[in-house]
Amino acid sequence: MKYKLKQACKFLMLLALLFFLMPQKAYAMHIMEGFLPLGWCLFWYAVFIPFFIYGLISIKKATADNPQNKVLLAFSGAFIFILSALKIPSVTGSTSHPTGVGIGTALFGPGVISVLGTICLLFQALLLAHGGITTLGANAVSMAVVGPFVGYGVYQLLKKAGASASISLFMCAFIADLATYFMTSIQLGIVFPDPAGGVMGAIVKFAGVFMLTQIPIAIAEGLLTVVAYNLISANFPVNEGSVLNHGGK
Repeated sequence: MKYKLKQACKFLMLLALLFFLMPQKAYAMHIMEGFLPLGWCLFWYAVFIPFFIYGLISIKKATADNPQNKVLLAFSGAFIFILSALKIPSVTGSTSHPTGVGIGTALFGPGVISVLGTICLLFQALLLAHGGITTLGANAVSMAVVGPFVGYGVYQLLKKAGASASISLFMCAFIADLATYFMTSIQLGIVFPDPAGGVMGAIVKFAGVFMLTQIPIAIAEGLLTVVAYNLISANFPVNEGSVLNHGGK
């Protein structure tokens, strides 16, 4: 079936343009290559792999339910890649960025994001020096697992409480973004404990630094996610088996 993709494509092209116009640096809030000890790198890979397998199963089921969901999967993946590659200068001396996982989480559930998010993280590590291969497992756990699962939990709670679709989507993206960086704070705090406050002190310090710029970015990401969802809802047909029938599982 022919889709009305013109507006959706324009939307992604605008995001891509913003990415290429944004001043780029070779570091960001993805944990960089070589920053974690090898043992912790292996540990986070071990934690991540079961979620990745679950994500592959979720994607297979989504496309089996309706092959047209492939288009929405591609849109969700592109949304993650472009937003998470937008490196915005931070007062912390590093850079901040949105995660883009909210829309895919709302449409398909958090499982598929473990695959889509990891693909994006891999390409960013290889092409943009954004993250790393040894730290891919750790970055995937924070952005492609913890963020989406926490955001999805909030999304489902709000839907059951009778909140509007826009509020539920906004909070899904907003909380997923913040949960990602809180998890990153935990990952860094464990490895680099504070001399005075220990692991908990380090986690609080890392989280405090991240949230200075991440809260306004998460708000902007939430609003953008609502706009993107409304755009595709208005331009994609709702057929049997389409995730747009229920806006997430």
